[in-house]
Amino acid sequence: MNLQIDKRYITLDEITKASNIEISKDNVFLNYINHTHDFLMNEIKDGKPIYGITTGYGASGKNYVSYEDSKTLQKNLFRFHGCGIGVNLSHKVCRYAVIMRTISLSKAKSGVSVELLKRLELLIKEDIIPVIPSQGSVGASGDLTPLSYIAAVIAGEREVYYKGEIKDVMEVYNKLNITAYEFKPKEALAIMNGTTIMSAIALDAIEEFEIILNSMESYVAGMFEVLLGDDTPVEDFVHESKPFSGQIETAKNIKNKIQGSKLTHGRDDRYDKFFADNDLNIQDTYSMRCAPQVLGVIRDNLVISKNWVETEINSVNDNPLIDGENKKIYTSGNFYGGYVAHAMDTLKICAANLADLLDKEFALLVDHKFNRGLGENLKLSHEPFYHGFKAMQISLSSLSADVIKNTTAASIHSRPTESLNQDKVSMGTTAANDFAKMIPDLYNMLSIAFIGMAQAVDIRGEGEVSFHLKNIHDEIRKIIKPLYEDRRMDFDIVNINKILRSAKLV
Repeated sequence: MNLQIDKRYITLDEITKASNIEISKDNVFLNYINHTHDFLMNEIKDGKPIYGITTGYGASGKNYVSYEDSKTLQKNLFRFHGCGIGVNLSHKVCRYAVIMRTISLSKAKSGVSVELLKRLELLIKEDIIPVIPSQGSVGASGDLTPLSYIAAVIAGEREVYYKGEIKDVMEVYNKLNITAYEFKPKEALAIMNGTTIMSAIALDAIEEFEIILNSMESYVAGMFEVLLGDDTPVEDFVHESKPFSGQIETAKNIKNKIQGSKLTHGRDDRYDKFFADNDLNIQDTYSMRCAPQVLGVIRDNLVISKNWVETEINSVNDNPLIDGENKKIYTSGNFYGGYVAHAMDTLKICAANLADLLDKEFALLVDHKFNRGLGENLKLSHEPFYHGFKAMQISLSSLSADVIKNTTAASIHSRPTESLNQDKVSMGTTAANDFAKMIPDLYNMLSIAFIGMAQAVDIRGEGEVSFHLKNIHDEIRKIIKPLYEDRRMDFDIVNINKILRSAKLV
């Protein structure tokens, strides 16, 4: 999809589907950009001290810089911030960042030129994507250090992803006959002084977490089947009585997925069998019965978090802001990434609750005391020297601990920096990185759980399960065989992880 960028609101879905971007050629839009830029340039030439353009940065804002030196100031800004650390963000996340920065600067309140917007467009068109380190931002005054890598690439410095490799940007520019860009006053600051890196990390992680949540609902539905569950907890009456939209949606999803199963039963069956079956509790455990309530909260929080990230991406989050129409300049704090920070901290808690639920449900699945006849550790061979899924449960539980222990809110760890000028900061990029780090563990947990689910279907019989669960079983059995004898299963986990990520088990 070719994403046209102007002043309009752009959705997350449009960003994720964009194969290319194009700066609008509409004259009204271009006039907005030019008018704001021209007003700012005239103010600079008149000698007015304007933060970050004709003054130093932060605590150095008392230092005046002449118009003639303002271009040097912009160059020095991205150079002295070239101290990013940690692993590099992926090509995908860095590409999102370029698109998002273009969206923000196209609102005609940053004072940049059309030429700069066209240069950002060129980076996406030619797939010349800045390599950006993941650490080095406190999320106020924007993502200064990581965003400096976009500014530097525009100016012909540092490295880029190009054709599957990391290359020096000037090597690529020379090959394509591209001239390095020279920033006009304020333009490097406008690139760097924003919340774009935390937003890009957040969007990528949210995409993955949606797959995880949908897959988790499929797993829960499978548990209702293979544990011979009572489907009362997903009945409409229950959730209409507590009308949270996420809870209602999750319950409907699970209910739809178990349609056609010969293994689940209704509430009346429990009553009828209660006196004849001494092992049958009148209701199932909390991790089964409350699954719609647990996952419903997560689903609602995901909607809120997506809305916040989407709004952040469509905001003008640099400083100062330029009102070209009314000829005013506003110094402010829109670069503070609080909304992204709180969204990511919330999703970290959601991820931990999902991990905890999955750990509890998998424990039911493999434990012969609770799995309603599936046997000891889901063993298909009953010789005493085989162990089934005993170690797989240990691995899954260890991963759940890794997820849960990292739920401390990053947003409360504001660190004063830069001569106490940045004395209250968002830590939004840290929060986004923390959430993103949970995603691989959740995928691996689900990979183990679905391998166990397929084994449970083998025990119950394919002909007994719903069409939905049979499809999941068939997808898994295309790749890995049932577990009869003890064998290594790490490669099985890796292979199921791949199909999970492709959303084949939702």
